Amino acid sequence: MTNLNPEICIKIKDARRARGISQSVLAREVGCKQSALSMFEQGDGRKLNDEVIAKLAEKFGISLTEEKKIEIESEIKLVGEAGKGFCPNPHCPSNKGYSIDGRSYYRPERELCDPVGGKFCAVCGEVLEKRCPNCNSPVHDGAVCSYCGEAYVSSAG
Repeated sequence: MTNLNPEICIKIKDARRARGISQSVLAREVGCKQSALSMFEQGDGRKLNDEVIAKLAEKFGISLTEEKKIEIESEIKLVGEAGKGFCPNPHCPSNKGYSIDGRSYYRPERELCDPVGGKFCAVCGEVLEKRCPNCNSPVHDGAVCSYCGEAYVSSAG
């Protein structure tokens, strides 16, 4: 269940909190590290293996079937966009800089850096990102992820 939809991670976090269970206690119960559970609850579905995710879902009565369907639909959408990525390097000419209210953003020009759906930026050679670095949702055109609201390209890079 790698790249699990972030919604399931948040549902599990909400269920844990509603029952008043700490991350440490839950991590011991399902057999993972507290730090991995913390990252999972922040929306990174890659931090726990399938067995642990299944234990969590069973414990809180959450169906993974619908969530898996959402994940597969996201993958199909990503493939439908030719799997094009963006260059995470803010200094790459494929990222067009601009500013709003004093905050710097970079709008990735996906067609320029990844004309064929490759692995490396055609302009600077950096490894391309094909998912939001913050929440792991499929990327779309624009500078900011529509799911989590974070900028794709960090100006601190």
